[in-house]
Amino acid sequence: MTRKIKIGPSLLSADFANLALEVKKCEKGGADLLHCDIMDGHFVPNITIGPLIVEAIRPLTKLPLNCHLMIEKPEKYIEDFVKAGADMISVHVECQNHLHRTLNLIRSFNIKAGIAVNPLTPLDYAFEAAEYCDFILLMSVNPGFGGQKFINSSLKKCETLANFLAQNKLKHIDIEMDGGIKIKNVSKIVSAGANMLVSGSGIFEGDVIQNIKELRKQAESENGRL
Repeated sequence: MTRKIKIGPSLLSADFANLALEVKKCEKGGADLLHCDIMDGHFVPNITIGPLIVEAIRPLTKLPLNCHLMIEKPEKYIEDFVKAGADMISVHVECQNHLHRTLNLIRSFNIKAGIAVNPLTPLDYAFEAAEYCDFILLMSVNPGFGGQKFINSSLKKCETLANFLAQNKLKHIDIEMDGGIKIKNVSKIVSAGANMLVSGSGIFEGDVIQNIKELRKQAESENGRL
């Protein structure tokens, strides 16, 4: 059974001076969600947006807002992002002492909960946490900056996770991949098992609407062959 392909433009690469227009382009292109990269300058070497920007985006669209918290002590800010309008929140396993508690906290607000795993972080964390997740985010670059090159070893990692979910009757859990996803490589990423595809520069460099449509075309073509 193939999974539903979900395209999530990463607003990190959007033109923030024209954010409302960029969001509308994403909608017109057929995006399934908007990916919001939250960085604190501690867990990752960059500072981006916080709850105030998420709150500003919320009235602009009915698309789900997927908030990827690349921050230390994310449990302290979960409620802030929920109030701002997040529909999905993922936290990094690398900065969690009590991951089970944090995932339960996210779900207590009736939104989707996920974990994020860096390229060289063992998948054991995902195996243990999977039953408490709605989605699992595999980073295919080192988090912190947009426009990085896709790390090819992420494909094997994705295959391993997809096999684990299938063998343990957890195929309802989305596998999200983020980092270096382009039209030219999305087919092999889908073939490895990812179905929630986050792309920043791959969408926002050039014609946003056409890039989303072409990304979906390539992804769904490969998905149909599985």
